[in-house]
Amino acid sequence: MAEHERLVNEILTLGARLGEARASIERRFVGQHAVVEQVLAAILAGGHALLVGQPGLGKTMLIDTLATVLGLDDARIQFTPDLMPADIIGSEVLEQAETGARAFRFIEGPVFTQLLMADEINRASPRTQSALLQAMAEGQVTVGGAHRPLGRPFHVLATQNPIEQEGTYPLPEAQLDRFLLQIDVDYPDRATEREILLATTGLESDAPHAVLDASGLIEAQQLVRRMPVGDSVLTAILDLVRAFRPGEPDAASFAADTLSWGPGPRAAQALMLVTRARAVLNGRFAPTLDDVSAMAAPVLRHRMALNFAARARGESIDRLIARIVDSQLRQAA
Repeated sequence: MAEHERLVNEILTLGARLGEARASIERRFVGQHAVVEQVLAAILAGGHALLVGQPGLGKTMLIDTLATVLGLDDARIQFTPDLMPADIIGSEVLEQAETGARAFRFIEGPVFTQLLMADEINRASPRTQSALLQAMAEGQVTVGGAHRPLGRPFHVLATQNPIEQEGTYPLPEAQLDRFLLQIDVDYPDRATEREILLATTGLESDAPHAVLDASGLIEAQQLVRRMPVGDSVLTAILDLVRAFRPGEPDAASFAADTLSWGPGPRAAQALMLVTRARAVLNGRFAPTLDDVSAMAAPVLRHRMALNFAARARGESIDRLIARIVDSQLRQAA
């Protein structure tokens, strides 16, 4: 009983601090409540996020604000076709001392930080994109045969422009799967855009302030993993993920005719974590089916692909997810 009460108190305390963090972020990143919630959920779950949206929607400002509010060291990499892996990871240089002795010294790249912004990640070559794979998966890089740990915590928030595809290199499936969430950043509605104009074009604007620090964020991530999950939510997550796997006994009836491939176990793990994180963000002590419904699309949309026939029919991954979520969760409820 004492352990349960302690967990409840810890969640209450964390929820209050996260509410303050969210309010500080949304004073600058106006009106995009779902986007802020999903980014915070990804970080609380200990993962990385891919933000997809047209230029000018505030993705860069959001990430910069997050670094301040969460108290994390941050770095930015502008991905371009001529970017090399060493520009991300760093490299060893040969130095000569006054005595004439020579030795290699490792110069750290921008990946040695806690919050890394990978801006327009699909503009770099596959070779350069792959330089992030080990960092995202293991929190370390290997250079010259030596394993070099990155900052703790370590999160990558990458951006991608869905319109301009000339001179870009689509991210491979293996790298897409390393992103816990793909977060779509859409145009604001009229009322929200009015708020943005009033909040950002005057002489003064709200400045974010630090609410957490690195150690506090690590403790929050551990608390999220301790949060209990009910059988109904666990079953809903399993049913939902397995419904999108063509050829599986649990697959939805149209999966084989619509999908080339579906999400793996990492998708179920991601959905389990971010539903817990969303519950904390919304002041609850355990995730609900509403959390599963809200986080399903960001978790799944980049972990499956339509086949040629489905694309020809004008099918959409997001519409497909919405259809399955509606039917599966209605049954679970």
